[in-house]
Amino acid sequence: MTLVEVIKGAETSQKTITTLTELAKKLGKTPVIVRRDVRGFIVNRILGSVFNEAFWAFERGEVTKEGIDASVKYTGGFPMGWFELADFVGLDIAYEVGKILYDAYGERLKPCIEVIEPLVKEKKFGQKTGTGFYDWTKGRPRIQFNLLDEYDVERSWAVAVNEATWLIHDDAANPEDIDAGMKLGTFWPSGPCEYADRTGLDIMLNKLKEMHDKHNMEMYRPCPLLEEYVNKGWTGKKAERGFYK
Repeated sequence: MTLVEVIKGAETSQKTITTLTELAKKLGKTPVIVRRDVRGFIVNRILGSVFNEAFWAFERGEVTKEGIDASVKYTGGFPMGWFELADFVGLDIAYEVGKILYDAYGERLKPCIEVIEPLVKEKKFGQKTGTGFYDWTKGRPRIQFNLLDEYDVERSWAVAVNEATWLIHDDAANPEDIDAGMKLGTFWPSGPCEYADRTGLDIMLNKLKEMHDKHNMEMYRPCPLLEEYVNKGWTGKKAERGFYK
């Protein structure tokens, strides 16, 4: 992995940040700056929101885990489905990180423990133990192509864009570093900010409002900064200004 997240603590000097970024580059890495020491930094914070959306959709019985993963991989162009990725990361790690994010951000990043906790208690941690959401004993699980329309991948993008906006709102990172972090750290086909600019910030905002009206969960409540951008007409590429100019 080429990504290195460089975190600026409350008393970290700019000289230290510069030294670390230069070191990362000498090591052949690409550094991104997290301006404040926030839980989850960039990558885990956004991934946490995406995992939660998928897990809650599965828990509510809206879609199968195979349907989510097929849609994410084959329609969305992501390298792994969310359940497959959670298995790959380790369900024990995903479980603990989920609790940390919940402690830090409250209901907005409330994990769906009903889905993941039973597997953790049975020590079914995913790939490293041979079983988790999937059976890994014969290698990487085969996700059926014919399920690629079961899940609306825009839901994943909407919560990712929302959490990216919260990072900007909190002055924790800029759009360039957020997008680089997600592409280099998770091999996403696009960063959330550039995806929103291309698709339309208004489209992302409407998707969040639609989901919030339907499920009344904080996860879908739009970040005030996203609403501010849209109200200003900063809807992305079509308006020549969004997260980027």
